[in-house]
Amino acid sequence: MARTSHPHLVTESRTGLERNADRRARARLGDQIIVEGPTVGVVRRDGEVVGLHHDDGSPPYDVRWSDTGKVTLFFPGPDAHIRHL
Repeated sequence: MARTSHPHLVTESRTGLERNADRRARARLGDQIIVEGPTVGVVRRDGEVVGLHHDDGSPPYDVRWSDTGKVTLFFPGPDAHIRHL
């Protein structure tokens, strides 16, 4: 999967990878956030975007994590990507 450096993120849709015109992450409610492990053997995390702080969908996001069910304020790093659902 293609990667870009922070603060830019690659976003993923049903049709594959896409980048926003301004190359910054944009999420919608219900999108999936996926955070890849920084090293081999580290488990990836995923969660659902349940809150937006900006009308344009830019970070940060409120994310409900699938492994804990907790909602946290999330600022995506270079190891994160968005799957539009």
